[in-house]
Amino acid sequence: MALPASLNRYLLLMAQEHLEFRLPEIKSLLSLFGGQFTSTQETYGKSPFWILSIPSEDIARNLMKRTVCAKSVFELWGHGKSPEELYSSLKKYPVEKMVPFLHPNSTYKIKIHTFNKTLTQEEKIKRIDIADGQRELIESYSVKKRHFIGNTSMDAGLSFIMANHGKVKENDIVFDPFVGTGGLLIASAHFGAYVYGTDIDYNTIHGLGKASRKNQKWRGPDENIRANLRQYGLEKYYLDVLVSDASKPSWRKSTYFDAIITDPPYGIRESTRRTGSQKDIPKGIEKCPESHVPVSLSYHLSDMFFDLLNFAAETLVLGGRLVYWLPVYTPEYTEEMVPWHPCLKLISNCEQKLSSHTSRRLITMEKVKQFENQDQYSHLLSDRFLPYQGHNSFREKYFSGVTKRIAKEEKCSHE
Repeated sequence: MALPASLNRYLLLMAQEHLEFRLPEIKSLLSLFGGQFTSTQETYGKSPFWILSIPSEDIARNLMKRTVCAKSVFELWGHGKSPEELYSSLKKYPVEKMVPFLHPNSTYKIKIHTFNKTLTQEEKIKRIDIADGQRELIESYSVKKRHFIGNTSMDAGLSFIMANHGKVKENDIVFDPFVGTGGLLIASAHFGAYVYGTDIDYNTIHGLGKASRKNQKWRGPDENIRANLRQYGLEKYYLDVLVSDASKPSWRKSTYFDAIITDPPYGIRESTRRTGSQKDIPKGIEKCPESHVPVSLSYHLSDMFFDLLNFAAETLVLGGRLVYWLPVYTPEYTEEMVPWHPCLKLISNCEQKLSSHTSRRLITMEKVKQFENQDQYSHLLSDRFLPYQGHNSFREKYFSGVTKRIAKEEKCSHE
């Protein structure tokens, strides 16, 4: 007979970094593997100790095979704020579930984890260890060891968190429209997804030009995205990458992707660009002359993100997820500035501080409605449209803050 859900409880030991990303990742992974995050879960804010009700041990094991925000999970036999309370809780645990671990030949070990204090040996708590999280991925996939990197290559830990927020699984097709050196493709391919990307930068896509590594002037002949996936034994999941302009996608209208995971440029270390011409094309001419070479034009952040949301609404499968970074000027940020689309539901919004006055927010959205033609410009009617346009000056505000900080530091040094 199945035990009540309240008895299927597990203790998660969480990592003490990227605190805002932990809850959305755990919710996404529980959903991916057939569980559900309920209001009865105990998630103690910044504490590393979480108690979750999980339907089965298989789901708990699958969760720990994916998470990078949790270190370990333990089957919870009992808990309390004092030794007496702990003992009383243990006595209530079903004996039939303890029996497999109580025979003379069984072994056990005790692990001690503390938060803001030190426990004595007498205060150790026995739990049955189930599995450890995927924290080692952060080291084994470290950008420092990667074959091909760029100025904005995504941190390995955050790449895996993004893939988990996107609920990436085996045989999914994952797309990155601002692929860069392919760091987000690597994380998705590690979880068995087939990956594809585009970027407007010809040199980056082809692995040409100046190197980003110290003491290396030019990129080598085998520095490219394919080589990165080959480095980790993931080349079989590599579909391709193309030089393409995200503002003018060349896709036929259809649903192609299970997830779109990307880190668009903010105009700080990488410029925001699209193709175009400073000259108007005469009326009646449907396409440019063959001799015309498109030039690079600026690409406002508000236009970039609304193009991204429209593209996701058109090309994601129903239930597919869009995960992307949104840069914000902290003093002016409100939730109304997050781009909105009628086909996409906001799942989570997590902040990572960049400086005293700027941050970026990891936005996760899920497609909940099939795209229709009238949805393309529905954002223009939204109350969120005008506030978000303020982020078009993000670059100026970013460097304004840097200039003020430098001036303040110089003033203090002379006093």
